[in-house]
Amino acid sequence: MKILWHRQYNHYPSDRARMTNLVIVVMVTVVIYYELYIQGAVATKIVADFGMSLEFFILISVLGNAVGALGSVATGLADRWGRSNLVVAGQLVSGLVVLFGLPNSPNRYVFAANFAVVSLIEGTVLVATPALIRDFSPQFGRASAMGFWTLGPVIGSLVVTEVSSHTLDSHPDWRFQFQVCGIVGLTVFVIAFFTLRELSPRLRSQMMVSLRDRALIEARAQGIDPRRAVVGAWRQMLRLDIIGPAFAMSTFLLFYYIAVGFFVIYYATIFGYSEARANSLANWYWISNAIALVVTGIASDRIKVRKPFMVIGTLISAASVAVFAQLTTHPETTYHTFAWLLVVNSVGGAIAYCAWMAAFTETIERHNPAATATGLAVCGGILRAVVCLSLVGMIFAVPSASALVDYGAKMQALTQQYAVPLTISARLSPTTRSAFTENPDDQQVRIRVLSDLTGLSVFQVSHVMDLSMNYTDVVATVQTLDEKTLATLATNPKNSPAIGKAVSELRQIFQIDTKTATSRLKAIQVLPARDLISIPDDEAKLQVATQQLRMLSSIAYADAVFLTAHGPQVQKAQQNSPREWQRWWWITFLGQILFLPFIFPMTGRWSTRRARADAVAHAEAVDRELAALDPSPEEDHATI
Repeated sequence: MKILWHRQYNHYPSDRARMTNLVIVVMVTVVIYYELYIQGAVATKIVADFGMSLEFFILISVLGNAVGALGSVATGLADRWGRSNLVVAGQLVSGLVVLFGLPNSPNRYVFAANFAVVSLIEGTVLVATPALIRDFSPQFGRASAMGFWTLGPVIGSLVVTEVSSHTLDSHPDWRFQFQVCGIVGLTVFVIAFFTLRELSPRLRSQMMVSLRDRALIEARAQGIDPRRAVVGAWRQMLRLDIIGPAFAMSTFLLFYYIAVGFFVIYYATIFGYSEARANSLANWYWISNAIALVVTGIASDRIKVRKPFMVIGTLISAASVAVFAQLTTHPETTYHTFAWLLVVNSVGGAIAYCAWMAAFTETIERHNPAATATGLAVCGGILRAVVCLSLVGMIFAVPSASALVDYGAKMQALTQQYAVPLTISARLSPTTRSAFTENPDDQQVRIRVLSDLTGLSVFQVSHVMDLSMNYTDVVATVQTLDEKTLATLATNPKNSPAIGKAVSELRQIFQIDTKTATSRLKAIQVLPARDLISIPDDEAKLQVATQQLRMLSSIAYADAVFLTAHGPQVQKAQQNSPREWQRWWWITFLGQILFLPFIFPMTGRWSTRRARADAVAHAEAVDRELAALDPSPEEDHATI
């Protein structure tokens, strides 16, 4: 088993071995981010299943990023301990947690703890894998190598959206997504366990500009003390040209991180997209991002500059974020409009980030190549800290999202179930609605409901109800006669033509004789004249309102309480949420603009002509130093 843990190359590996290790590192990175981002694809289902609030769900991400920051900082020790064993062990732990821990969490607190473990591994991998990429790639191919490494989180996100958008309809249980992801993670662990290697400390402690430096690096390695090479590493990395660009890239990536974690929630609450539709929209982002990363890496290495790419990419990305922010308050925006806008944003972000990763590792090498992992640990810690703060800030910047996520789905379901009763309920005053929810059988409350529905005063409703109960026949007689006859009798009870017409109407309708009809007509004289005129209309209104009252009573008590308690809150959130999200997207726009001034302190040329001149000068220096070496370089080989 010793051969499986002692993974160091004591000689610089052949191109085939080097490329094999680079591919494995990218593969591990893809899976780690697949494991980390999978919860974002089923966020609404997880929130509903565990009864979480959106704030709690966001705090899980805050916890994860805080733990990830600790993992990143701790992985700075990879300069002393090595990288590959950290990556392999981390892949095993994360795969087990995703396959068994997260889907079997009994409650939200255990889920949060399991997610923190995955985040800790991601924080470690965030430092160890780019350190391995740097070790195996000379500066003249660094942008291409970093472009492929950056495919890790991008393809990881793409796998999340591809798998979820094609399986959520047939497998709606969110646990299925984690189980598939965990199986993939353990498969990649097995591959990495048997194949992943790293350079020895003596080899990785040097700066390699091109592959022509290989023999020179091996010759120098004999005189390097790895322990002394990393003395004072943290002090050397805590510099403005390391800390500043790391912080600036952290703010640049705010849009990206919110997109990864909350695009499903954003599109579900603002534009009414299903989880599958929102995830399919994100596919446009990740596919175009992956292509742009590779193309940018190759182009940057070919013309040997990084900074112009960073500026161009930032301007493209920031412009698209500005348009994206504007569209938040335009619900008529089409799916394909968003798709193409995300393509533009992802291309701009990829151009800037790929060039930045190459320049950042080269800036670290300028101070101390042996402290690469330490420099990346500084970056990883800052990045995770900024994400933590941004997530906390998001809770306050977009408070309406919480109401829509926490109560929106249930509110929508109840609204459809009780569509007609809720239309009736909307006609009640807030106090009457609340009182009826709490005491639906209280007679006085029911009278207030009937008052709101009919437009009659509480006294009028009570009066008509009393008449209907105590003077049933009288009210029935009044309702039978036409309005003109009643109006005449109300003003002149002895009007003979009106009496004759009324008696005739009563005989015909009730099928009674003249004497009985006359008696019924005399009985209405107990009512005041105003009642004779108003009762027919009031009684008709009351009958309709009474039927509506029965429909209101069909709403279950628990549902009525929920609707009364959260209906206004959700309605207000629906009105405010677009403006709040728009404000948040403008914050991410400012984060991208902030990145621009921090490009200048980093190493690297702006001019391709000067960059090529530097390359020629370096090649000549290497030739002179190689010529001074007496022994001829040995063939590359690896001892494991």
